[in-house]
Amino acid sequence: MPLRSVALILVSMFCFALVDALAKSVALAYPANEVTFFRMLFGLVPAVAVCLRGKPLIERLKHMDVRGQTLRALTLLGASGLFFAGLPYVPLSEAVAIVYSETLLVIVLAPLILKETLKPRDALAAAVGFVGVLFVVRPDGSHSSWLGPALLISSAVFGALSIIQIKRIRATDDSGTTVLYFTVIGTIVTSASLIFAWRTPSIEALAVMALLGGFATAGQLLMTMAFRQADAGALAPYNYTSIVWAALFGYVVWGETIGSMSLLGIALIVGSSIAVAVRGKQTEGPLV
Repeated sequence: MPLRSVALILVSMFCFALVDALAKSVALAYPANEVTFFRMLFGLVPAVAVCLRGKPLIERLKHMDVRGQTLRALTLLGASGLFFAGLPYVPLSEAVAIVYSETLLVIVLAPLILKETLKPRDALAAAVGFVGVLFVVRPDGSHSSWLGPALLISSAVFGALSIIQIKRIRATDDSGTTVLYFTVIGTIVTSASLIFAWRTPSIEALAVMALLGGFATAGQLLMTMAFRQADAGALAPYNYTSIVWAALFGYVVWGETIGSMSLLGIALIVGSSIAVAVRGKQTEGPLV
């Protein structure tokens, strides 16, 4: 596996961890739909810049799978908005870990939507991962509110649906167009939602949300570049370094600590997700 791919995925995960930390800092004071709107709006510039390279944008859009891209954009938008909404209620590292269970949800949903075969080993890995989610959520009442975990689990469901939708999009749609289309749709939809919830942001908050949008788009593009040079199964272990960064940011900025039960739950989620990814690598071969 090329070392360049490893470096790209590590930097990508660092960008996503920064996005999560920046989102939490503003989500504590501003509505989730507003945070999502500015994340999309400020992500437009780098997304357009990438699409200006190579094949003309008009040519790309002419052959784009509009229906498939729209469904993918809306599900991913739902995942993003629900994640931002749940951040104020849960420690950052736990929030990121819960949302990473989307990989396990794909195992459950893919047979229903894509008519794929559910392999016994994958089903076992998913069951172990869901036990990990229970440890993180702690149904014994350790969380002061179930709202945060419920929002984050819903985010994971929408994230899983967006992953499944990627498999249904025509292979001719390139990654740059996919990122741009998602950002445009997200900006339009969230701008319409501002009539329901809005708080005029300060200059400092706008700067944070501008960084949020820039790092989010950069992370998406870096991850895409990494997957072009190495298969997803080989890179899977590196995807979860963002949880380490999230734990570090949470501790330094908000004084958050991880309890033993949460740590065990995170380990189960990460371990089972990696097992599924490695299993997929062995059965499907490298991605191109």
